[in-house]
Amino acid sequence: MTSPDVLIGIDMGTTATKVVAYRSDGAAVADASHGYPLDEPEPDYAEQDPHLILDAVYRGIREVTERVGADRVAGLSFSTAMHSVLALASDGSPLTSVITWADTRAAEVAARLRDSGSGLALHRRTGTPVHPMSPLTKLAWFRAHEPELFARVATWAGSKDWILWRMTGRLVTDHSLASASGLMDIHRLAWDDEALDIAGISADQLPDLVPTTHVIDGLGDEAIAATGLRPDTPIVVGAGDGPLANLGVGAVRPGVAACSVGTSGALRVAVDRPSVDPMGGVFCYALTEDRWVIGGAINNGGVVLDWVRGELASGDAGLSTAQLLDEAMTVPAGSGGLLMLPYLLGERAPRWGGVARGAYVGLTRSHRRAHLVRAAVEGVALQLALVRQSMQHADLALDEIRATGGVMKHRIWRQTLASAFDAPIGFPESSEGSGFGAALLGMEALGMIDSIEVAADLVPVADVTRPVTEDAGVYAELLPVFERLYGALLPANVTLQDIASRLPLAH
Repeated sequence: MTSPDVLIGIDMGTTATKVVAYRSDGAAVADASHGYPLDEPEPDYAEQDPHLILDAVYRGIREVTERVGADRVAGLSFSTAMHSVLALASDGSPLTSVITWADTRAAEVAARLRDSGSGLALHRRTGTPVHPMSPLTKLAWFRAHEPELFARVATWAGSKDWILWRMTGRLVTDHSLASASGLMDIHRLAWDDEALDIAGISADQLPDLVPTTHVIDGLGDEAIAATGLRPDTPIVVGAGDGPLANLGVGAVRPGVAACSVGTSGALRVAVDRPSVDPMGGVFCYALTEDRWVIGGAINNGGVVLDWVRGELASGDAGLSTAQLLDEAMTVPAGSGGLLMLPYLLGERAPRWGGVARGAYVGLTRSHRRAHLVRAAVEGVALQLALVRQSMQHADLALDEIRATGGVMKHRIWRQTLASAFDAPIGFPESSEGSGFGAALLGMEALGMIDSIEVAADLVPVADVTRPVTEDAGVYAELLPVFERLYGALLPANVTLQDIASRLPLAH
């Protein structure tokens, strides 16, 4: 019988689940990926079918297991998109779709809670900004708008919690996801009484809290049949994709920040104890019991490019995304005075307001498609620069920045981000990020490595992109204009949100 020597990391993202088997030296030996849609049935809604996610998880594990052999699998460990919530009946069956981080239907609830005077105190206790992304505000929305459904719910859980229940029969949630729920006191690692009262639920309607390194021994019959794994294969519950992205790129030491740009984006730095700055500009989420990440997330990363390609280049079927970005590189930094506010899915950091809408500002007849595409990339980079600015205001050291994410394969993203930050950015050899972080966390939990500290050595920087001095000057001039536009357009966006709620999107 072959000795178990690989750990399977499962990264449940917003639009796909990627499954990768890793050896303890960090080498990937097999992978699989399966996608699913992000459904937007109404304005401000962003949902997923939990069964499609479960199917993607099972298919990915089976394909990887078939390639490496079930006897080699030492265990599984999970990463997942944060802030999701799912209503469950008493038998564990879903009563709703998965309500994702991108869902903003609770914007008014979040605004009232922030204005009530208790919002900042909640943020400091729970680590989670009072924002429509938060499960806390989503539960309060369901309480107010879906009272009959709300009364039928036995348990509120995250998507990963439900999938682990399907696989093992255990319903638990890890401290990392709980710290991103707005419902857990990060200083006590216990559910927060005031937050539960606002949500209108009791602690027994939530899964049991466990550390991110908690191990569930063995799989249920359904998971065994679906994956081909041994019945005694241990599962490490894992953590949220944000903290695990830091681990996956080796940014686990103080002062080393991780910037990830996938569908969304974030900038985070690891610290050894939980805290939130006095102004509430950053979040604080758990990685392990003695390692936390502080930073800010943005809703709109690669999703902006997807929209641009679909709407601005749909008539050019032969044009690849890379060619579209090459075209954008023919335009100098600043896009000829055109700014894009990339808030297609609302926005989070650093304002944490619930009402934001996308816009092109400064558009003239002289601008072409290349300008609009470049302005979209620049808008994402400038929003991340605002997050970096808020972290600096919170006295967080950012001595080194490592970046990862699918969009970062193209030079325009790398160069624009480095110039917008006016700082060198390192790009690790591995681009797996959260999935590799989940695997490393699982390896520590199962004794395959001594500590997650090895991440810094297992993920060397392969390339460094430095800012272009002239471009950095352009972005430094544009950044305060970009920042002011959020507030300047806010009254109009509030009105438009109300009007949009009463208008159909199509005939």
